[in-house]
Amino acid sequence: MDALYLVGVAVLAVFGLVFAVILFNFFGVWLRARIANAPVGMGKMVGMRLRRVPVGLIVDSRITAVKAGIEIPSDPLEAHYLAGGDVSQVILALIAADKAGISLDFNRACAIDLATKGTGKTVLEAVRTSINPKVIDAPNPAMGRATIDGVAKDGIGAKVKARVTVRSHLDRFVGGATEETIIARVGEGIVSAIGSADSYKDVLENPDRISKAVLAKGLDSNTAFEILSIDIAMLATTSAQNCKASRPMPTNVSRRQKQKCVAPRRWRSSRRCARRHKRCARKSSRRKRRCRKRWRTRFAPGILGLWIITA
Repeated sequence: MDALYLVGVAVLAVFGLVFAVILFNFFGVWLRARIANAPVGMGKMVGMRLRRVPVGLIVDSRITAVKAGIEIPSDPLEAHYLAGGDVSQVILALIAADKAGISLDFNRACAIDLATKGTGKTVLEAVRTSINPKVIDAPNPAMGRATIDGVAKDGIGAKVKARVTVRSHLDRFVGGATEETIIARVGEGIVSAIGSADSYKDVLENPDRISKAVLAKGLDSNTAFEILSIDIAMLATTSAQNCKASRPMPTNVSRRQKQKCVAPRRWRSSRRCARRHKRCARKSSRRKRRCRKRWRTRFAPGILGLWIITA
């Protein structure tokens, strides 16, 4: 009887110690959640600790959501954390979308958060871009190009720098193309619009024709963004020196004429080279005639007399 009594006392002591440890570790968090009308049971907190889930993060995220008018149980938050997501960013994104009147449920927010993991972006940034559109430079200076170059039908090139205003499309954010695709498509559309112009003057006079032509192609399809506008920030033509340097050398000019008539960094016209070649030929013929005349009048008689004397 005494042994059973001692065993019972030991079991009660162990349970009391465990209960005291649980109260010491979780009572403050449990009381904070209870006061905020976002209760989380002690058993769930113990289970979170055993699964190595930060109890304070889950409870605080639930309190933030409940205070913002969004009821989210603790189990989905715990599941998203175990999947590798950022619980606090998801809660902040849901609150921002709710205040802005954007339809975004918890599952969609979790999917966007997992999709942006490792890309340097967050679901909160995606929601903010949907609320406040962002501006993308086309082309991106970080990619090593400052302008988009195109050539009109008259052979004159044009350099364009555009600024694209986009807004996040949350329904297509998961699996949609990123900003790099938008920049590439806009660059392709600008080059095509310049190439379809009859003259570079048409491009300079109506820069909006480029924007309209690019927007009409629906470049934001299957992307995570919606293009709101395309603004031409800079438009210029290539210099006349570069245009002359890019012209091919006439094929009816000889190699010697090229060496004599080609000035540095530019080609001269074939007519001018031909005239100079004729002048050179005339000078050469005059020199030959002078040499022959000198030979006949000066050197030939002397050589003939010397030959007679020696003979």
